[in-house]
Amino acid sequence: MAHRLFEGKKHAASYLKYRVSPSELLIQQVLGFMEKRKARPFELAVDVGCGSGQGTRLLAQHFASVVGTDVSPAQLDLAVQYALEANITYSSCYLPIFRECAAEELPLADSSVDLLTVMTAFHWFDRPRFLLEAHRVLKPRGCLALLSYTMDMELSYDGCCSQSINQVCTEFYAALKLYRDPHIGPSTIELYRAAYESIPYPDKEWQECVRVRKAMPLSGYMGMVESFSSYQILLRNDPQKAEQLSQDICQKLMSVMQVTSAEAEVVVAVKYYYLLACKPEEA
Repeated sequence: MAHRLFEGKKHAASYLKYRVSPSELLIQQVLGFMEKRKARPFELAVDVGCGSGQGTRLLAQHFASVVGTDVSPAQLDLAVQYALEANITYSSCYLPIFRECAAEELPLADSSVDLLTVMTAFHWFDRPRFLLEAHRVLKPRGCLALLSYTMDMELSYDGCCSQSINQVCTEFYAALKLYRDPHIGPSTIELYRAAYESIPYPDKEWQECVRVRKAMPLSGYMGMVESFSSYQILLRNDPQKAEQLSQDICQKLMSVMQVTSAEAEVVVAVKYYYLLACKPEEA
């Protein structure tokens, strides 16, 4: 069974507001991998552990139908709302469908899925069981894409020393490492690398560092880090300590940046890694 987090309404709302979506570059890399192995049109994409659906919606314009699944009703409620509000630029046929289910027990027929994605959630699953389930539902020549990113994001701000600002960020990450959930261990990238090695498909690809840069207010960066599981665990165990840590880090960053408002815009560099694999025709 998946390790269940991110299920409360408040945390789900924070997840939707602050978490970054995969960039169009990453989505195009996934689609490019597919196109070399499977002719268009693409029929069904399934985004497992979809959360509030940011990544799910990015797939919708490329597939005849898209399904997002998650164990959290609160996350799925926001995913439906988000998809409806964002759909103003697309016709209604592009709206994803969302279903509540465990990642290891997908309500899908055998050999029915063209693309199965997991965006920043695979590390919470029962990973061996999920990979078996992925094999079951993928069509021959169907593709699996597991994407995630590291916590050690880097900030930049015009006129500010990069080393000084990121030294404060490193302090923030080091404080939160003490509260990492044992299920994911000290490094999630190692879990994905192990999954890459364990998948028996001969046609697969591993990419360890794709930098995606996104401009946002400093408050947005703080909110993103506060949405991580380690901060949420600290917040649950000791709210005062969590809030004090966040305030101290924000003040230090503002001091280094020489600004008086947390709405000052910074550029956040996120380091993504991903695994792509194609199910063999004869499997």
